[in-house]
Amino acid sequence: MKRTTVIILVCAALFALAIGTSAMAAGAPVKLGLGHITSIAKSKDLGVDGKGNVIPPMAQVDSVIAAVAFDAQGRVVKVTLDSAQSKINFNKDFTVSTDLTTKGLTKVELGNDYGMRKASSIGKEWNEQIAELEEWMIGKTVAEIRNLKVKQRDAGHPAVPDVPELTSLVTITVQDYIAAVEEAWENAVPVAAGGRHLGLGHEISLAKSKPANAQVNTTIAASLFDKDGKVVGVILDVIQTHVPFDAKTAKVTADRDADVKSKKELGDAYGMVRASAIKKEWHEQVAELEQWMMGKTAKEIQALKVKQKDANHVAVPDVSELTSRVTMTVESFLFAVGESYTSAK
Repeated sequence: MKRTTVIILVCAALFALAIGTSAMAAGAPVKLGLGHITSIAKSKDLGVDGKGNVIPPMAQVDSVIAAVAFDAQGRVVKVTLDSAQSKINFNKDFTVSTDLTTKGLTKVELGNDYGMRKASSIGKEWNEQIAELEEWMIGKTVAEIRNLKVKQRDAGHPAVPDVPELTSLVTITVQDYIAAVEEAWENAVPVAAGGRHLGLGHEISLAKSKPANAQVNTTIAASLFDKDGKVVGVILDVIQTHVPFDAKTAKVTADRDADVKSKKELGDAYGMVRASAIKKEWHEQVAELEQWMMGKTAKEIQALKVKQKDANHVAVPDVSELTSRVTMTVESFLFAVGESYTSAK
C-alpha cells in the first residue's frame, strides 16, 4: 500500500513539474526580435567546365530570417524561421537572363515544391524539418539554443543536430538559424501586453538588377498580434543586397564573406538623410511607420492612404500623422505586414 502511495506521489510530482515547465515555456511575450543572416557566398563567376562548355555567371543571395517572441525570462515563446534563396542568372555577356518580375518565394512558401523530401534520409521536406526545429526552441533561452549539440554530416552540412529529440526530425544544417535567433534576441524590443500570434511576412524583389550587377531587395515584417488581430509589436526592415561582377575579369567583385547588413543595421551609414526632404534617416522614418501601426489591424494598416510622389515613390503616406515623418514609399511594408498576419501562429 505504501509503495503504491509513493508511486502515486512521485507521478503526481512529475506531472506537476511538467505542468510547471509547460506554463513557464508558455510565458507571455514581452519582447519581439527580428534576426537575419545574409550571404552571397554561393554566387558563381563566369567559367568553363571540363568539356569546354561555358558556365554562365549567377548571383545568389541567401537570407535566413528569424522572427521571435520572448518572455520576461528570455525564453522563446514563439518563433518563425524561414530562408529566402534568390538567384539571378546572367548570360555570358553579363546581360540578365532571369525574369526580374518574378516574385521571390521563401522555402516555407515553396513547401513541397522545394524538393528536399526526395533527397532526405528521413523523408521530410524542408518546411517540415524547420517546423520541428522551431518546436524544439520553444521554452528555451538563446543560450540553451546556442548550446545545441551538432555534428558535421558532410562539407555542405557542418552543423546538423546531434540530440535524440531532433536526430530523426531535422537533418538540415542549423547554424544560421541559431545565429538568426541570437540576433533576434540581441535586437529585441519591448512589446505591448496581450501578444498571442507571431507572424513573419516578406516581399522579395529582383527588379533593380542590371547587367553585371544583381540586386535583391528583401522587405521583412515581424509582427505580434493580440486576440483581436491588433498589432502589439512590429519590426520592419529591408535587406538590400548587391552582387556586382567585373565584366573583364568575369568575377564577382564583392566580398563573398562579408556580413550583409540590413538598412536598419546600417543606421546613419545608409545615407538617406542628405536626400530627405524632412531630414530623417531611413531607420528614423521606418520607426515612425512602426509606431503608427501599433494598435491597428493588418486590414487597417493595408488601407493606409498613400500618394505617388514620383516614379520611384509610388506609395508615400498621405495621412496627417505621417506626412511630415515618412516620405519613403511604403507599399512593400504594408504587403509584408499583411502577409505576416496571414501566416501568424
